Amino acid sequence: MTEEITADSTLTPSRGSRLTGYIPLLVFVVMAVFLGIGLTMNPRDIPSPLIGKPVPEFSLPPVKGGTLGLASADLRGEVSIVNVFASWCVACREEHPILMGIKEKGLVPLHGINYKDKPDDARAWLDEMGDPYTRIGADISGKVAIDWGVYGVPETFVIDREGRIAYKQIGAVTPEILRDKIMPLVRELQK
Repeated sequence: MTEEITADSTLTPSRGSRLTGYIPLLVFVVMAVFLGIGLTMNPRDIPSPLIGKPVPEFSLPPVKGGTLGLASADLRGEVSIVNVFASWCVACREEHPILMGIKEKGLVPLHGINYKDKPDDARAWLDEMGDPYTRIGADISGKVAIDWGVYGVPETFVIDREGRIAYKQIGAVTPEILRDKIMPLVRELQK
């Protein structure tokens, strides 16, 4: 009789071994859910831990041929925009006419941080495209941009009167972003 029980028990899988067969399916379902959630998110809406905090302390020399560099002290006392750009950046070229429009209309002081650029390239780019910036700091090493939490260029920040970061735009400023996000915030902060 014990031989029959042993023979039958080897033919019938235990309950635990049947459940382990479902582990790969469960892992797949969990991964699919997280992927689905990730695909609905906008990568430009990455929150910055610096929002509401003072701009990092820094002092950058002017770009080649310029007279005014940029330092954290320059970003106190008035609402301003800081744009991180580079001559080698394609998206920077796309947003540049919008930045020139900000300057032409005198909407808000616009400052630049030139990120990891060769001095001659930065100067040639500004001479070709136009210079919308009140002050431009040359961040040749990229250290200041890292302190600002820059992921890549272009990135644009709205700075309040106290020198705190109020908004961060990852990627090029478009007319819609300027109209719907940046300028309403600038106007609110200027009150």
